[in-house]
Amino acid sequence: MTAPVFVVDEVPGGPEYVLEGPEGRHAVSVKRLRAGENVVLTDGRGRWTEGVVKAAEGKDRLVVTDLTGIEEEPEPTPRITVIQALPKGDRGELAVETMTETGVDVIVPWSASRCITQWKGDRGLKALGKWRATARESGKQSRRVRFPDVADAATTKQVAALLAKADLAAVLHEDRDCASEPLATAELPTSGDIVLVVGPEGGVSPEELALFAEAGARPYRLGRSVLRTSTAGTAATALLLGRTGRWA
Repeated sequence: MTAPVFVVDEVPGGPEYVLEGPEGRHAVSVKRLRAGENVVLTDGRGRWTEGVVKAAEGKDRLVVTDLTGIEEEPEPTPRITVIQALPKGDRGELAVETMTETGVDVIVPWSASRCITQWKGDRGLKALGKWRATARESGKQSRRVRFPDVADAATTKQVAALLAKADLAAVLHEDRDCASEPLATAELPTSGDIVLVVGPEGGVSPEELALFAEAGARPYRLGRSVLRTSTAGTAATALLLGRTGRWA
């Protein structure tokens, strides 16, 4: 089994480090780590080190020794960004959780015109905080050392601007008349940015599709079945990671 991951503000250069606070409490009281077990310490931005538990002290202090030195995971390429329309209820957190576990690099919440849920004021800030916390916890659970960036919520015009800069801009669409080409056969870049739009349950509106087309995006379909907005991004990310060789 791979070593559990814990987040630190600065990755220690060694040779010993004391993990305290919420992360220390999680290691000692929840994971119940003991002397001799391996752990990974990361800043979530690609820098990490591995060490061995020397001792668990109290309820929230884990002493880690024999740190291997700071290593850095290179930036992935091509980078995969998912523009995720806001789902209802906790399905947004489900989408963030599974996309993080799969390996997405950037998640952009999108207030599409057909979204029932809209982020406004304090409610929007609270929801965004939940998405970011979910990405952090899912990054730890899936043993990542470079967590996905969850951006601020974007308007449709801001999404179009992101698509215009992409090396591949794709909009998932369930209508075969609109999206005749499957994502499985799309020509993929070997580097740069892939930006993928996942619409709401009501679909991407014609006006949004037209604006995205002006930005250079094309509609693609995933398969025969129609996925929910909370699962489509995960399925598409998995497909792209396999096709680009990042899962090799």
